[in-house]
Amino acid sequence: MSGFRLTDRAAREREEERLAPAATRSLASGGRSRPEPEDPLRTAFERDRDRILHAKSFRRLKHKTQVFLNPDGDHFVTRLTHTLQVDQVARALARALGLNETLAEAIALGHDLGHSPFGHIGEDALEPYVPGGWHHAAQGIRIVEVLEDLNLTAEVRDGIRAHSWKITPPPATREAECVRYADRIGYLSHDALDAVRAGVLRPGDLPARARAVFGEPGSAMVGAMIDAVVAGSLADGGRVVMAAEPLEAMHELRAFMFERVYSSETAAGQKQLAVDVIRRLVDHHLAHPELIPATYRDAGADLTTQVVDHVSGMTDRFALTTHDRLFDGDATARMRPLLPIR
Repeated sequence: MSGFRLTDRAAREREEERLAPAATRSLASGGRSRPEPEDPLRTAFERDRDRILHAKSFRRLKHKTQVFLNPDGDHFVTRLTHTLQVDQVARALARALGLNETLAEAIALGHDLGHSPFGHIGEDALEPYVPGGWHHAAQGIRIVEVLEDLNLTAEVRDGIRAHSWKITPPPATREAECVRYADRIGYLSHDALDAVRAGVLRPGDLPARARAVFGEPGSAMVGAMIDAVVAGSLADGGRVVMAAEPLEAMHELRAFMFERVYSSETAAGQKQLAVDVIRRLVDHHLAHPELIPATYRDAGADLTTQVVDHVSGMTDRFALTTHDRLFDGDATARMRPLLPIR
């Protein structure tokens, strides 16, 4: 008698008993832009997750800023480790609420694929080149639909499109709502921990209510925030939401982090340097489009879009070394470590 049991796609798609009514069923997916034969073992969302994990844009996240530019140490959060943290939190939320954990995982792994070098400041740097402004979520969709053409399902693409709270309309699935909260939980808890590690904050500097409700930055805070979302969602019954009192504490913590860390005067000089590096790279490639690699280029797009695709896809260190090589500069040396630049 075999010690194994084949669990193929058909077995995994029997979701009625184990998923909550609000969950997204694999068999009910809106499908892909180009129809494909089904995989014998994996559901549609499992295939999406795997495609994202193997994407070039996913690998580049390991050398992209989360909050601290050019950190002098191995324990600071990068865009990749942030993504993995968001994945864990989103899966925990989806599992606790009876939602489709694999769909939440695929969205979480893909949510930051479109980020530029140097964190969110890259959006400000690229804004003049894109009518209506440049946003990493829209670039993430461009990557999965055009530059790498992963042919993902409609639900995963929708979750990547609307993972940011700034984006309207909101995501269509409850799993994507889990990712929205997971993203905020991940960056607030671990950015605060990094700020303490870097000496930008002391533990006692954090708002008293946030510490009372969520505990100290790190695993205690992550766990308390997850519990608050689960409790709020079960009470609401239809949406993924955080309970009212913890939500107020989270808003207070977020406002504090923007004031003391993300938008602090300490970071202003580094932010301007990052903006200058990105804009000089864009302007130089506009004048020399032959420098854009053919392997990651949408030849059907206008020149500005091709250049923005290339520069926004750079890692922090590649952008700095390319800048210094092209302009005989010292941006790498001037990018002093441990300054927050979300």
